[in-house]
Amino acid sequence: MLDDSLAFIGPRLKTWREKRSMTLADLSALTNISPSTLSRLEAGKRAPNLELLVPIARALGVGLDDIVPRSTPDPRVSRKTSDVGGIRYESLSPASSPVQTYKVRFPAHQAGVTAVPEPKVHDGQEWLYVISGRLRLVLGDQDVTLGPGEAAEFDTRVPHWLSATGSGPAEILSIFSKEGKRIHLRARPATR
Repeated sequence: MLDDSLAFIGPRLKTWREKRSMTLADLSALTNISPSTLSRLEAGKRAPNLELLVPIARALGVGLDDIVPRSTPDPRVSRKTSDVGGIRYESLSPASSPVQTYKVRFPAHQAGVTAVPEPKVHDGQEWLYVISGRLRLVLGDQDVTLGPGEAAEFDTRVPHWLSATGSGPAEILSIFSKEGKRIHLRARPATR
């Protein structure tokens, strides 16, 4: 029995041949493959191989990718979680991705204690979206508080610092491009 993905080759061949208004005899004349072999390929009764598919693709004027279905890898991302200074980072993108995505959880501060900003600078562009809690963002000379549903985007070469503020933790979605590419997404702030 043919692999499931190979079972789609025959119908694809037939579709491309018919789109070109070719008969089996026409395709046979262009490829030197007998009409009966072509018919069996289209019906899934003959195993496809490169010796057959390459001349057929040339005669139809298509690439092998148009005939042979690509296997689709498992789209799930293997997630890693790390804690840095009490902040939990959960990766939501493959390590090889040019744009890194994280779910970040900032811990709540002790009641009555205000965190002292320690701004950092590094290359890149960051876009963040507050999922829950309240987030304090110190960016250059600005000090802003973001609530659930609010988003911010900034150049990480500007001194910046993030922390939960208020009575509980804050959870955000962070998308970071080390090359400094802007995300070009806009989210409306939540109505208060």
